Amino acid sequence: MTLFDGRAALITGGGSGIGRATALALAEQGARVVVAGRRASLCEETVGLIRAAGGEAVAKPTDVTVPAEVAALVRFTVHTLGRIDIAFNNAGYQERRALLAEQPEEIFETVFATNVRGIYLCMKNEIARMLETGGGVIVNNASVSGIRNPNPGLALYSASKSAVISLTRSAAMEYAAKNIRINAVAPGRVVTAMMLHSGIDDMAKVAAGLPLKRMGQAEEVARAVVWLASDAASFVVGQTLGVDGGFLAQ
Repeated sequence: MTLFDGRAALITGGGSGIGRATALALAEQGARVVVAGRRASLCEETVGLIRAAGGEAVAKPTDVTVPAEVAALVRFTVHTLGRIDIAFNNAGYQERRALLAEQPEEIFETVFATNVRGIYLCMKNEIARMLETGGGVIVNNASVSGIRNPNPGLALYSASKSAVISLTRSAAMEYAAKNIRINAVAPGRVVTAMMLHSGIDDMAKVAAGLPLKRMGQAEEVARAVVWLASDAASFVVGQTLGVDGGFLAQ
């Protein structure tokens, strides 16, 4: 018996990093998975890995900043899998490091369109479908930067992730009584392509500043998402779980 035997899961930003690791982890526990992301080739790679391990998955290229594409993704998931039991809203964007006054206005639009409007659009459509089938679980990907900005240069990303945390809490309170549990994870210093592209010069120095003295791995965040999505977390609602090597405890 697996944790999610036969349940239907939707993951955005599933082509790489935390999204791919979570798609693999959910499938390993028996979930049938739709892998969404902007880059079709990467989504197909994730699907290939899941199928090679004996799981069930299908890819659906999607840009979460486009309302029609998000609505189509959710319709596709329900048509393909019959329902949505689990959603991991993971797609995100982080600007290159620069002081606030140096950030172009178009970067603001990109960050908030992806990290905030994208989460809103996903939840809006996912919740509507979950209400039709008696409930479900949603996990949003926030960040420790939404709680405490660890370094200058990422003001837009940090503000957007604070908004994700607030959206998570508000939606959780609105839908808890309707059997939809909504929580978030807040990854810390996790090695992903997004982090490597953010302009960090000295990874060893960053790791040395964490209580665990090492960087996190995408699989460690995935395990936290799996727990939040499982019945083991049945009494956990509206929380943001730090997966950060102790960063927020300092």
